[in-house]
Amino acid sequence: MRKILITCLMMLGIMAKAQTGYQVGDIATDFNLNNVDGKNVSLANYKDAKGYIVVFTCNTCPVAKAYQSRVEALHKEYAPKGYPVIAINTNDPVTSPGDSYENMQKLAKEKNFSYAYLEDPNHIYTKKFGATKTPHTFVLTKTAKGNEVAYIGAIDNSQDLLSSNMNDFVKNAVNSLLQGKKPEITSTKAIGCGIKWKKEGATE
Repeated sequence: MRKILITCLMMLGIMAKAQTGYQVGDIATDFNLNNVDGKNVSLANYKDAKGYIVVFTCNTCPVAKAYQSRVEALHKEYAPKGYPVIAINTNDPVTSPGDSYENMQKLAKEKNFSYAYLEDPNHIYTKKFGATKTPHTFVLTKTAKGNEVAYIGAIDNSQDLLSSNMNDFVKNAVNSLLQGKKPEITSTKAIGCGIKWKKEGATE
């Protein structure tokens, strides 16, 4: 019994490590994913960017929906300053049909998204970054070493915008980076829906 318990704990440890993804200070590798306009998008496409606001999100989660206008506002405010938003749909479209590519295109058109909205149907970059919720945000900043992760977590601390102690985590992080400073808060707990993962053994 003791051996079984030890084995289970070791497996849980390995799984936790595998699902950790990037930590603050890590260098994020580039991706090449399909945008809703049919073109592939990578970080390297943004030649003049100083960094990126990468938001793992989806069509269907109520929390992700609540943040759609704020994600758009982040892009409109910070893309001209060198920090564009790049949104990535994390959900498997078979497990969650509302997150199909066609539905992504419909939503982007309906909401008039001005930022890239990419699909990651096999969770390759969702897992690499370590996203677990929708939305889950990663602020990257360009350095001599590459695209360094400067902030991970929630967009802010008030989904319903009713908090008397509002803290705009992503805005504050990007503002600090634009001033050449490290963000005061570099990590928070992402609040949202769990990602709809591809079922084991499923194929495209």
